[in-house]
Amino acid sequence: MSARIYFQEYGSPKVLAYGEETLPEPGSGEVRIANRAISVNPVDWMIVAGYLKEFAPLEFPAVPGNESAGVIEAVGPDVEGFAVGDEVIWTGFSGAYRQQANVRADALVAKPASIDFDQAASLPVAAGTAYSAVRQVQVGEGDILLVHGAAGGVGSAAVQIAKALGARVIGTASERNHDYLRSIGAEPVAYGDGLVDRVRALGTITASVDAVGGEATVAATKELLSDLGRAVTAVTDENSTAAGIASVVKREDAVTATAKLAADGALRFEIQERIPLAEAARALETSYGKHVRGKLILVP
Repeated sequence: MSARIYFQEYGSPKVLAYGEETLPEPGSGEVRIANRAISVNPVDWMIVAGYLKEFAPLEFPAVPGNESAGVIEAVGPDVEGFAVGDEVIWTGFSGAYRQQANVRADALVAKPASIDFDQAASLPVAAGTAYSAVRQVQVGEGDILLVHGAAGGVGSAAVQIAKALGARVIGTASERNHDYLRSIGAEPVAYGDGLVDRVRALGTITASVDAVGGEATVAATKELLSDLGRAVTAVTDENSTAAGIASVVKREDAVTATAKLAADGALRFEIQERIPLAEAARALETSYGKHVRGKLILVP
């Protein structure tokens, strides 16, 4: 038997239940992985709440979670390039909140030996989104990038990736996270009234990555950036749409590229808390509260 977190109806994190399941042998093109770390993302509680059901309805019981890292335990027919014992990173739409999982082999990327499972599980969504965003606005040498929400998962990854590409980075965050931003190479500015003036005092930005969204953030981007063609958001809403700010388009090479950056020491997440899988509801409540610095990790 293998543990899992599941839900029978859309709702708050309170609808999550802990139970056991018996997995069949992996089918054609599948492997079974034993998860060592499961990353928690804001999109997880959005899926549980049903915010995405019009675009991607789930069959119940459903298992949340869209990224994990673990070890291959069994290999099904027609699988090439992977073997029992390989350490891998998985990403998909849902299904990660479980001790073991049968997954498509073509959804896996090899985990670099030099990074641990917590870091590996954090790469596909947060780092993959950040990498895609930074590349989408063509950040490089000589740029001054503004990252809104720079202390969170996507934001902190965007800071480090942009720094690796030779850019200078200004990051918005609450004051309690300013030392952390300095530690990863960003120049911090506080949220709230006067944000635009505080950013301008540090320099003229040439590109922007928004990991926060909302009316105030979009208004600040419009005021600070002369070319909104070099602005991108990971939180598309009516404000960003009205302003003509593009949404992040996920790159196919994002997980592989960020895994290499992590292996080279250029990208690392702060792990705020490691939480037992059975306490997944508490993890989602924490994520919903939007006070996460770096990442939350579920441990099977």
